[in-house]
Amino acid sequence: MKNLTVKQIVEVTKGQLIQGNQDFLCKNFSKDTRTIQKGDIYIAIKGQTFDGNLFWKEALEKGAEAVIVSNFSYTKEELEQFKHRTIIKVEDTLEALYQIARLKRSLYSIPVIAITGSVGKTSTKDIVANVVSQKYTTLKTIGNNNNNIGLPFTILTLQNEEAMVLEMGMNHLGEIRLLTSIAKPDICIITNIGTSHIGNLGSRENILKAKLEILEGSDNPTVIVNNDNDLLHDWQQKNRNKFTIMTYGIYESSDRKAENICLQENYSQFTCKIQEKDVQVTVPVGGEHFILNSLCAISVGEILNIEPEKIQKGIEEFQLTKKRMDITELENGIKIINDTYNASLESMQASLKYLSQWKDKRKIAILGDMLELGEYSQKLHEQVGKEVYQNHVDILMCCGDKAKYIAQEAKKMGMEAVDYFEHKEEMIRKLKDIIIAGDVVLFKASNGMKFYTLVEELIANKEKRVSKKRRVRLCQK
Repeated sequence: MKNLTVKQIVEVTKGQLIQGNQDFLCKNFSKDTRTIQKGDIYIAIKGQTFDGNLFWKEALEKGAEAVIVSNFSYTKEELEQFKHRTIIKVEDTLEALYQIARLKRSLYSIPVIAITGSVGKTSTKDIVANVVSQKYTTLKTIGNNNNNIGLPFTILTLQNEEAMVLEMGMNHLGEIRLLTSIAKPDICIITNIGTSHIGNLGSRENILKAKLEILEGSDNPTVIVNNDNDLLHDWQQKNRNKFTIMTYGIYESSDRKAENICLQENYSQFTCKIQEKDVQVTVPVGGEHFILNSLCAISVGEILNIEPEKIQKGIEEFQLTKKRMDITELENGIKIINDTYNASLESMQASLKYLSQWKDKRKIAILGDMLELGEYSQKLHEQVGKEVYQNHVDILMCCGDKAKYIAQEAKKMGMEAVDYFEHKEEMIRKLKDIIIAGDVVLFKASNGMKFYTLVEELIANKEKRVSKKRRVRLCQK
């Protein structure tokens, strides 16, 4: 366990110790007074719409041992009230967070795996972390805390872990450069170069440039890339002499390639060479893209010299972060696929392809807007409409300003059962009217569309119906 002292924090942030014990060991850090725990170190982050400096007293009242603040005012009486607590003043609390996280990271000589990409970051992180945990106690990014605040706070939770798996997201150039300068990864993974955030970056080539910033955090990282992706395939061929590169893929010849693929509705199997052994791998989630994620995890396992049997076990037992291909079964065999956390053309393609694998089932797609696509938005939504038709979806329902282009294109392709709704409430009412036993329903949109609330409503209705049935049975008894 390697905790920082107040003195170390003051030094690394070039801060001022207003009062407090400079030898106090700082173990847990928090930015939210609503969840703060006794003994925490509160870092008063200032954002565009909020200022954490306004809540420094509340943090101390709720049990924080220390606060790190920038612009704040205090009286002698307030200092006296909290005379046994620590107050550190810094010029910029966000920059202070970065410096503290860098210092914490520098205390550990452990494998650090960083993951970025247009799609597949979180699911890849989940599989990789589960494989790594077969050999090492592993800290991983929780949920989607993959930005300039979430990543350093994740690093600050390091205690006795022997490895770390970190997800890195971005919207603009320069953002991953910051994250990798904090994390200093040994293994860098790029899952995909697609169209997410193309409205901000202008082209897929610029997206590639932004993702490649992940390599700047270490002098000689091992790089793992999806060789089926066109831009990554070209990049690795041109840079073989500059970096240690491992490739994985299904279609392109790669260092780790899936063979004998068997795709089922709720799982997949394939064979792959692991440490020169032909091994059969079972993935507990359907969809070709999860085979790619598993191949990536196999690559990491080999680099870390994890035994093939343990790599197999790590893949077979992994669990997905919620809202990503999260499947709930309602009564009468109705299945709800909740993939509502985010959406891009590539993730839409993957989800619709997965939906198409449910043979002999009526397939319903509930689709909404893909955000941050800028001038490419209409064209990419129209492409999704083509994908709906080509994947033989039976019923399409769309809601959102841009989702109308999905509906229009699907109709143009010849699909008949297409509806567009101005409001989500209308759409869910229609779904409830038409859904029948055995249907498979995919919900997919960018997180900002809040389609997860529709899924929650359906599941809540199921729970109410189950509860009602139980009451009836009790009455009958």
